[in-house]
Amino acid sequence: MVGCRWNLLIVALYLSLSTCTLSVHSLSCPKGFLTEKDNCIDDDECLVDEGTLGPCGQNAICINTNGSFYCKCIDGFISSLKTVTFSADTSAKCRDINECLNQIDICRPHATCKNASPHYSCTCLDGFISSTGNKTFGPRDNDTCEDIDECKNDKVCDQNAFCNNTMGSYYCVCKAGFGLKSGQSNYTGDQEQCEDICVIDKTICGNGTCHREDRGHYCTCNSGFTNYGFRASRCTALDCDDLKDTSYLKETFRDAYELMVLLKESCLELTEREESKKLNGEDFLERLLSIIDDLLAGEPFKDDKKVSTFLDVVENAMKLIGPFMQPPGTNRSSPHTELQLLLNRGVDFPQGAVTLSSMKTRLDIKMETAAGDPSSYPGFTVVSMLSYANLNESAEGFYSGMKPKAGERFQIDSQVVTVSVSNLNTSHLHEPVNITLKHLKKQDKYNHTCVFWASSQGGGTWSADGCRVVESTSEHTKCSCNHLSSFAVLLALYDMEDKYELELISWVGLSLSLVCLSICILTFWLIHSIRSPRTTIHLHLCISLFIAILIFLAGISRTEDPVGCAVVAGLLHFFFLAAFCWMCLEGIQLFRMVVLVFNTNFKTLYMMAGGYGVPAVIVAISAIVDYKGYGTEKHCWLKLGFIWSFFGPVCIIIIINIFFFLITVRKLAQKFSSLNPDLDKLQKIKAFTITAVAQLCVLGTMWIFGCFQFEEGTIVMSYLFTIFGSLQGVMLFVMHCLCSKQVRDEYRNILSKCCAPKKKRYSEFSSSNSSKAPVSKSSHDTGESHI
Repeated sequence: MVGCRWNLLIVALYLSLSTCTLSVHSLSCPKGFLTEKDNCIDDDECLVDEGTLGPCGQNAICINTNGSFYCKCIDGFISSLKTVTFSADTSAKCRDINECLNQIDICRPHATCKNASPHYSCTCLDGFISSTGNKTFGPRDNDTCEDIDECKNDKVCDQNAFCNNTMGSYYCVCKAGFGLKSGQSNYTGDQEQCEDICVIDKTICGNGTCHREDRGHYCTCNSGFTNYGFRASRCTALDCDDLKDTSYLKETFRDAYELMVLLKESCLELTEREESKKLNGEDFLERLLSIIDDLLAGEPFKDDKKVSTFLDVVENAMKLIGPFMQPPGTNRSSPHTELQLLLNRGVDFPQGAVTLSSMKTRLDIKMETAAGDPSSYPGFTVVSMLSYANLNESAEGFYSGMKPKAGERFQIDSQVVTVSVSNLNTSHLHEPVNITLKHLKKQDKYNHTCVFWASSQGGGTWSADGCRVVESTSEHTKCSCNHLSSFAVLLALYDMEDKYELELISWVGLSLSLVCLSICILTFWLIHSIRSPRTTIHLHLCISLFIAILIFLAGISRTEDPVGCAVVAGLLHFFFLAAFCWMCLEGIQLFRMVVLVFNTNFKTLYMMAGGYGVPAVIVAISAIVDYKGYGTEKHCWLKLGFIWSFFGPVCIIIIINIFFFLITVRKLAQKFSSLNPDLDKLQKIKAFTITAVAQLCVLGTMWIFGCFQFEEGTIVMSYLFTIFGSLQGVMLFVMHCLCSKQVRDEYRNILSKCCAPKKKRYSEFSSSNSSKAPVSKSSHDTGESHI
């Protein structure tokens, strides 16, 4: 019984303890909290032992929150997730920020940035120091890098040099009279020192002796050498022997001889004068241009050797004068020349492109080309361009150095220009020069060639070697040449195509015209019944044309004798003008007869003065102005530039004739209507057309076609001019003889008398003839047309 009770007591105690245990474990706290005294308190996950890596990893700080925490990278770092904060259960890591890449000029000017962990540092560049005196500073320092003035240190440059401070550096420049062995203009540091320039550069004075003074160095030249009066310049050869003996010119080319004497005297004077004196370039240039004007004001040279001598002398003179001018040069103009001269002086070798331009020429050249070899640079560079107003007249016709195509010939179409530089070797330039030349006449159709004067080829000739056309318009041509000389532009002219056919037409037509004109002259001279002022005009018109055509056939191509050729050209000029003057009188007389219906006529003296006096005056004036305008290389006719002394009066006469012709035709049309009212409209138009065309031919308007003979591609005009011009005598015969009823009647009477004289008695012939005479006289007096 007792045992049973004890067991019951043990069971009750066990149950009691079990109940208590269950009561204690019933208090549970959420994550991030701890149970303390039956309470849940925050668990500070950021508390770790010293030296132990926290839950956020390296370069991060842990920030506790109620029930949790979060991570944040320390200054200078950023999370790999690019977020400001992150939790520990992510893969984010804190990485260093490279401020040197992310921020431009973070260290401000004149400093370099170096990244560090966690920040960066700034280091001033060489030649700079921070405002606090430190070489390196950090992001929290408000420093800037300032330039170090090295020139405050007297020992930075040697005693013969000046110090020049620059931002972050400096350089030393030698004083006047000193230089560097390396040839450099300055130095930095102590690797070099300035020494006496006369010692380190034995060639600085060329053929002379170098001396040093406070202002620098100067050269005393040896005999036969000069520095053109500029003390610091290199002494170069002044070989007066280049101006060779020209005594042979004393008789053949007096003006050129005097110019050569002037050059040689000046050259010799220069080699003997004291170095402190120098030649007056301005005076020398004035004398040169004056002599050139005198030469060009005279007669054209017309001699290739004279042209060569003239151009060579001028080129030598410009090379001699140029160095004595004052920088930057000069521009001069005279009646026959235009000069542009550029002078650059200094120890430094010149570089860059320059342009010289005048009214009709332009030169583009590089200064390096004009200066020549840098090793022999004399201390100056000269570029000159001299244009001649009328030298083309002297240099015309010398084309032996050209290679013309079939039927091609040349004519100068620009001013001649001489280009000269101080470079002594201009035969093969490394860089070509460009010369733009304006044409003498505007050409709608053009084929131009760039040429230079080659003195070494024979006596002298134009040549295209080494020159090419860059651009050519109707107004100018741009040339590129790899050498220097005297230049011009040639216009290519072409001989007429179908020349044989044209010559055949001319000879046949002119021969027929001679026969017809002979009949006209005999008719108007010998048949007394048709004589009147009009037939007198017809007679002299036919005589003038007959003589002109005869001279043309006999002497137009006889160019072997220049004097005889000029005489032939003068006679052709006179008689063709006389023919036109008689044509003008024909038009005026026709106007008086048909329109004014005057019964009075011109006096014979007045007609002779107008028909022969006017052309005589024109030819005399033309010969006085330019007698060398008569005769060309191929024909005994007027030269191209002189042709308007013929075409000018011809155009005036044609205009006058057309004026009178229009009024006359209008009056004739009225007469056709009033005198022939029964003619139908077709007959009136036919008669009017025949009269108009025939009268135009008689009055010489077909010569208008001759105005179109100066360009290539005018073959149609050439045929028209040749046909109508050669048959003008035939047309006169048809118009004034065959179309005249009275003349035809006289021809019938003459033929009947000659062929059948016995069939008609003399009394009957006289009666018939006398009966017709009053009718002719009446018709001539009234001025009615028989056409």
